[in-house]
Amino acid sequence: MDYLTRWRMMLAADKLTSSRESISEIGLALGYESEKSFSTAFKRVMNYSPRQYGRRQREVVIETH
Repeated sequence: MDYLTRWRMMLAADKLTSSRESISEIGLALGYESEKSFSTAFKRVMNYSPRQYGRRQREVVIETH
């Protein structure tokens, strides 16, 4: 089960940085019933909320260009 959760969070991380889907849409696409449950699971696995993760990754891309 841990493997499946980590895999889903990696898919979510990719979508957060490469798509314009909302956090709610990403969570629903990955099987979460609410944005809150998705955000809680994402933070537990990735150590950042989905918003923080998306912002952080965009800053890294901007800094490297």
